[in-house]
Amino acid sequence: MKKLVLAVVATLAFGTAALAGPVKIGVAAEPYPPFTSPDANGKWVGWEIDFMDAICKQAKLDCVVTPTAWDGIIPALTAGQIDVIMSSMSITPERMKTIDFSDKYYNTPAMIVVAKDSTITPDAAGLKGKIVGVQVSTTHAAYTQKYFAPVASEVKTYQTQDEANQDLGAGRIDAIMADSIAMADFLKSDAGKACCKSAGNVKDDPEILGQGVGFGLRKGDPLKATLNAAIAAIRADGTYDAITKKYFDFDIYGAKK
Repeated sequence: MKKLVLAVVATLAFGTAALAGPVKIGVAAEPYPPFTSPDANGKWVGWEIDFMDAICKQAKLDCVVTPTAWDGIIPALTAGQIDVIMSSMSITPERMKTIDFSDKYYNTPAMIVVAKDSTITPDAAGLKGKIVGVQVSTTHAAYTQKYFAPVASEVKTYQTQDEANQDLGAGRIDAIMADSIAMADFLKSDAGKACCKSAGNVKDDPEILGQGVGFGLRKGDPLKATLNAAIAAIRADGTYDAITKKYFDFDIYGAKK
């Protein structure tokens, strides 16, 4: 046990030694509740923000939330405009060609949401001839392109998930695909309750949907070891579970793969 503790301390020290100033944590600029969204005063709140605060405290990092356009968030990281991506980004083989990832910090399935009176099922047969909406530059967009685009009448892409949700509610599209937790939050809202329902989760494809959500980092950044050690530490000491219980009544970490 002492060896494990010493290893964690050494890892944290190694990762933080190279950091001269605040760590810029890039989050998608649009609201993505219950993970990240600005409150009435413009302060960013949500599960990922609380999680970030715990990680940065554990790792003794000075972290600054840096809102960044989602479709430009990886280029912003590689260009040095931000230091870490923390925006519910799935760990996928395609993204790992460009950036590194920390260990996962949550993993939830993807869901199809439809109008209340719809009989659509969450598969190619159910979406045949339908208009499917999805947020651009996401794993859900890649999944939709592979499995649903060949049979759908149209796949519409949106810059934000809110825009897709609004079009579904207005009847301009037949279905949307997104993260199940984000969709559960939408379906609890007044707008979601009035218009829509879950059609169910899609069949998993780890090559596209990834192995969970992690911090995105530049290739070779020693901060990766620091963040991994901090994730392990707050999961071990109960901090992770305490944060999660404030937002969810189920386990969002997911089973090991």
